[in-house]
Amino acid sequence: MVAARNPANISGIPVWLLRGGILLALVAGGYLVFELGRIQASYSIVDSFVERQVFHEEITGLEAQIIGLNEEVTLLETHRDIDREAYRDVEVNLTELQRKIQEQSDAIAFYRGIVSPADGGRGLRVQNLKLKKGKEERSYIVRLVLIQVMQHDRSVKGNVNFSIEGEQDGVATTYTLQQLVPPDEDSNWPFSFRYFQDFDRKVVLPDGFTPERINIEVKSRTKSIASIEQSFLWQTGQS
Repeated sequence: MVAARNPANISGIPVWLLRGGILLALVAGGYLVFELGRIQASYSIVDSFVERQVFHEEITGLEAQIIGLNEEVTLLETHRDIDREAYRDVEVNLTELQRKIQEQSDAIAFYRGIVSPADGGRGLRVQNLKLKKGKEERSYIVRLVLIQVMQHDRSVKGNVNFSIEGEQDGVATTYTLQQLVPPDEDSNWPFSFRYFQDFDRKVVLPDGFTPERINIEVKSRTKSIASIEQSFLWQTGQS
């Protein structure tokens, strides 16, 4: 009687081993076919590796260029900021220098007017009259500069009479200094100087009053030095 074959053993080889060999052969055959296709398409693992290396080196070089360009941009921006700041400093210094030159020019003109006026006149003069708005409503600071021209052997003394002409609610009206100064300030305006003297007086305009002209009377109490009177339009660079 013939014995039955064991299906798990063919020719003495276990079936699981046979199946594993067949599967391995199929995988190897598939890979060889894949490689053959790549070779036929002019592709190889070596060429691919070399190409990747070239791309990597190019990327590294480009990244280095980007870093260098960023550093250059930062440097240029720093130089620009420094140049801009230096320009501002020069502009500020130039403005300050021009201001000092103007102040010195004004001072020279002022003292020349005292020592040697263009018209050759002598005696008292109103060198300057300016108005500046005060902190309170309808208040003004009167800036008055008196000089004595070509007559400096003695001091001149006296008083200033000050008034403002205009319209009060449509009616022509004149207000004196006594009516315009704040209640806590002295309305007298004495002067005493040899070369020049400047004053700051505060005045407050009444409600409804529109100023038009300022009248200045410089009354001298010093013999041989005459009194003077001058009028100034309110609108002439004084408000």
